[in-house]
Amino acid sequence: MQFSNYNLSLKDDVELFTKQLFYALFDDVCQEKANHLKEQFMKILNGLSVDKADEIWMYYQTSFCNIREKLDLDAKAFESTDPACKSLGEVYLAYPGFHAIAIYRLSHELYKISVPILPRMMSEYAHSLTGVDIHPGATIGDSFFIDHATGVVIGETTVIENNVSIYQGVTLGGIQVKKELAEVKRHPTIESNVTIYANATILGNITVGKNTVIGANVCITKSVGANSTVIYKSQNSIYT
Repeated sequence: MQFSNYNLSLKDDVELFTKQLFYALFDDVCQEKANHLKEQFMKILNGLSVDKADEIWMYYQTSFCNIREKLDLDAKAFESTDPACKSLGEVYLAYPGFHAIAIYRLSHELYKISVPILPRMMSEYAHSLTGVDIHPGATIGDSFFIDHATGVVIGETTVIENNVSIYQGVTLGGIQVKKELAEVKRHPTIESNVTIYANATILGNITVGKNTVIGANVCITKSVGANSTVIYKSQNSIYT
């Protein structure tokens, strides 16, 4: 029997590249000193048989400063939301949720231009480090906050608007798992200023309206209007 060679050692290359790029975002990458990363990036794309690697890198570089600006907004959301946070520096250095968001934002830029496999490898590296599984295809706005991190799942076609806070164990997932739905929006849209507490599950192509609070342990499969509170008692109750 003949087996295909999938060059699994690329996993190590991607992990090293992703780690160094994350560090560089807060050091030298916005000062156009990212040449030390280009060689690693080119090696990875070559290993994945991706054409036009130079053009992809040139585009990718142009996104770094914008990603850094978005991450600074995310970090401020952590500082202003979490009462246990004592400083902005603590967010950058010690918060796994912030780390997961950073790698999501880096992988999302590559996903947008249809770079194969690499965005998923980056997101799975973040998943292994933080316990947060954010598909690089998700669309996430500004000032995003994930507290405690572990167990969070955000599906590929999820849309999250601005100033959204979620807690550990939250799932934003699909209600059906069918291969023919691969190109269809199958995950929730979370509008601005929504808070979703621990272990809540929101499934399907539904909308959670702005300024809504989703309580812990709730399971939602139908859209929720703006300015609502959803809590778990003997059954789900919505108060508007």
